[in-house]
Amino acid sequence: MTAPTDKRQLLIDHILAGQDGFYRLAYSYVKDPDAAMDVVQESIAKALGKVDGLRQPAYLKTWFYRILVNESVNYFRHSRRLVPLDQDGPGLSAAPEPDYSARIDLHNAIERLGEKERTVIRLRFFEDLKLEEIAKITGANLNTVKSRLYKGLKRLRAWTGEDFYEGSL
Repeated sequence: MTAPTDKRQLLIDHILAGQDGFYRLAYSYVKDPDAAMDVVQESIAKALGKVDGLRQPAYLKTWFYRILVNESVNYFRHSRRLVPLDQDGPGLSAAPEPDYSARIDLHNAIERLGEKERTVIRLRFFEDLKLEEIAKITGANLNTVKSRLYKGLKRLRAWTGEDFYEGSL
């Protein structure tokens, strides 16, 4: 059994190595740079608080992504009920756009997908996770993840007129 301090250090190393990717993923949900930072920070705080309960350190990556995705979805759901007073107020600058946002048509099409399909697409193509890892993160079985991926790709193809395949985007 791994000592709790070893798990904590593994988590810290993982967070430091992947912080840019975590931010990008959170931003893809919340569309606000400050909110994305809040989501990442909340995810880190939760993970640090629960790391001693992690049974298998080998699953740390998928365990943390699950926390991050859940926090992102929760924030997104909560923030949709809020009405912003001033989106483009003084002193606010545009958020740094992820690489995929250069393709506005594709970005808009991804946003039209259902939440579960969108999550699979983001984790697969923007975080470069394997389907097995996505299944662990989302709590779905592998065949369900595959179905969501291919259904999402089919919809993207219909909406954008491009032929997407596993490995593109």
